[in-house]
Amino acid sequence: MKPEITVTTGDFARLMAMIDALPSGGDCDQLLDELCRAELVDSGDVPPAVVTMNSTVRFTLGSGGEEFCMTLVYPREVSETPTVSVLSPVGTALLGLAEGSSIAWTGPNGAPLLVTVLSIVYQPERDGDCQRMAPPAGFRARW
Repeated sequence: MKPEITVTTGDFARLMAMIDALPSGGDCDQLLDELCRAELVDSGDVPPAVVTMNSTVRFTLGSGGEEFCMTLVYPREVSETPTVSVLSPVGTALLGLAEGSSIAWTGPNGAPLLVTVLSIVYQPERDGDCQRMAPPAGFRARW
């Protein structure tokens, strides 16, 4: 049983547009499944302890509890700074989870993976950062 997830209507719209713009055969089935089961809320109503796009999240992977702190981003925003793409298995697993929640997921190599959100270091909606809530530059462009 998967934990409940919450996604803002803005993130939902941008992610669906991104999925639609991907070339056919793009592997986004897990993300699409998560978006379809998410509770949708307006940006102003999202709980402050939920992972949204552009949130910086402290989380653990696996039973060993290796800890990471990364920002959840669109694929074109992945950089040398600690970021994770929403299209990656870990990124898709993080989207919409609340602090303290865990989800059993399939890792990049197909092995089972447990993802646990420890804390939300930064959430654009909580911090009123409208620039980070806006679509990324070139949003309508090819992803």
